[in-house]
Amino acid sequence: MRTEQLEYIAAVTRLGSLRRAADELRLSQPALSETVRNLERELGVTLLERKRSGATMSAEGRELLPHIVGVLEAVDRLRAAAGEQHRVSRMVRVGTVNAATVPLLIPVVRAFRAAHPLTQVEVVAAQQTEIHRALTEGGFDLGLVNHLEGDDMPAALESTQLLHGRPVVCVRPDSPLASRPEVTVDDLLSQPLIAMRSGYVMHRYVHRLLNGRTPSFSYSTDGAEMGKLMVAEGLGATVLPDFSVVGDPLERLGAITYRPLADAGTRVLLMLQLRRTASVPRAARGLREEFLRRAQELGGTLSAPVGWSPDGAD
Repeated sequence: MRTEQLEYIAAVTRLGSLRRAADELRLSQPALSETVRNLERELGVTLLERKRSGATMSAEGRELLPHIVGVLEAVDRLRAAAGEQHRVSRMVRVGTVNAATVPLLIPVVRAFRAAHPLTQVEVVAAQQTEIHRALTEGGFDLGLVNHLEGDDMPAALESTQLLHGRPVVCVRPDSPLASRPEVTVDDLLSQPLIAMRSGYVMHRYVHRLLNGRTPSFSYSTDGAEMGKLMVAEGLGATVLPDFSVVGDPLERLGAITYRPLADAGTRVLLMLQLRRTASVPRAARGLREEFLRRAQELGGTLSAPVGWSPDGAD
């Protein structure tokens, strides 16, 4: 029996679907189903009732679920204890979908390093689903992810809103779109579009914005950093949250600028997430507090996560 088998069962139970669990865990559905069946064979019980409408816990599974949760919580405590034993030299790992949140991320890391010179900080760019999985499995301590307003938050993670903004069109200052007070969908379709790859929130937003229409030419890229570089090189326009563009080095240098979209009804939220656990390592808690302080300086709207206690256990 492996810990990840129990985590997979917990994910299927939480999401109510093998397909949704496979998407979140970045596994193929057949691979996830076979892993669950292997655990069922090992335990000698049927854990899931598989129906066309989704997968639910069987009666036997419901009886075992508290034990499964207990094992996962014990693993959490073990990981936390091991991390605290090596607090002086431990590394805090932050997963981010948007490494270009320069006004937020860079000052936070700088302030944290000044206060904790012996603690290393690793910033890893990844997609939202990868960050959620790594947070759940303990690979990341904190995650920075974008959410469209109204998105469901993962129940296994504590989520705190840091910043909110609007989607904007990022262009070169000499682009025809830069002369407009706002950019319409028709304007956007007239230019080469640098789109985020599938799996990013802004890919989903732009797909919804265009409503089946296609631009004159489009590129697909992985993340805001490359998107802004391509804009600076004159390859086209891209759509990003305004807090990803304002204060960026390329924007400060005059290589890129931005204009509001005529569709002003959607807000993008920058969320700070961490795993729900009774034991939060001190270093991760300190870095989290730096994020909150910096967000307040930037005028962000903060919302306290359910179950968070700033005086919680180390």
